[in-house]
Amino acid sequence: MTDDRLDHLVRDADPYRIHDLHGADQELLEEIMAVRKPPRRVLIPLATAAAVLGVVGAAAVFVHQRDTTEYAAPLPNISIAAPDAADSYAFVLKAAEANPRLLIDEPGWKITSVYGFADESGDIFFAKGASSLDITWYPAKYYQSYYDDRLQVSKPEAAAIGDWPGDVFTYSAGDFALMLHARDGMFAELRTGGTWTRATFDAVVKNVERVDSKAFLAAMPPEVVTPDKAAEAANKVLADVPMPPNFDTDALLGFGTNDPYQFGAQVTGKVGCAWIAEWERADKAGDKAARKRAEQAMRSSHNWKVLKSMVDEGDWAESFWEVADKVAKGKIPPAWQQGLGCD
Repeated sequence: MTDDRLDHLVRDADPYRIHDLHGADQELLEEIMAVRKPPRRVLIPLATAAAVLGVVGAAAVFVHQRDTTEYAAPLPNISIAAPDAADSYAFVLKAAEANPRLLIDEPGWKITSVYGFADESGDIFFAKGASSLDITWYPAKYYQSYYDDRLQVSKPEAAAIGDWPGDVFTYSAGDFALMLHARDGMFAELRTGGTWTRATFDAVVKNVERVDSKAFLAAMPPEVVTPDKAAEAANKVLADVPMPPNFDTDALLGFGTNDPYQFGAQVTGKVGCAWIAEWERADKAGDKAARKRAEQAMRSSHNWKVLKSMVDEGDWAESFWEVADKVAKGKIPPAWQQGLGCD
């Protein structure tokens, strides 16, 4: 989870506002604990969010002080076959049709994070210097509740992107959101982050345009994992990750389009879910050897290169290790399915 994404969720889930948060509080906790897509939720009161963040931070310090040689595990033999290229491209084109497909047509703006193309909601982050812009889309059925929520922020001011009307809400002198009206089964919100003035926001909005699916996909950074790259990316992620028995590798090919961090979180989440399910099966069957293998596999996650590479970018690795450490001690944590985003 990027800092911009966390800031966005914290602002939407302000604990001092007494009106209905319409799920923003649960989305915040989900992002803190799992960096996973909705509707998976961690059922903890919002008032504990700061405490959760504190626990995660403390855990991060703790795990990095350990001697990771104790987490050694046999390396797996990974080979996931790539899906048909034409089918993959058709899948991602269809997914792109269901999102706003908004791009900033102004020099200097770059896409820094992408998440959620296979879902009804998602995010695209743009950045330029000290400014960032998050474009989030949601199902149209939530439009009115979000709109009512924004009315608690400020009086709406009419605005538009091309022929797509919306309303600007002002959170502060340097914090704005343009909420576009529901259409085509979804609605979108553009939210500022970093350094802005109302003048610069209005100027950028004038340069946001909606493009077709092919142009939108062509604008994605090369490191973004699209369905046609998913098999190669998954093989790289899993190069030093022990695989659970009878693991369905096809489950790693349907995440849509994501930046490497989000893709890595989803892949390791699936693997972690499968290992814990195997632990539970072995424990119920009295299979001590299989249970020990599952514990060792989860313990070895402290050595997985993909998780170690994610530490400075978000909280997924630390959250995963908290769950893994409990499993390694034979103690399955409550709500682990929500924590790892298991189906």
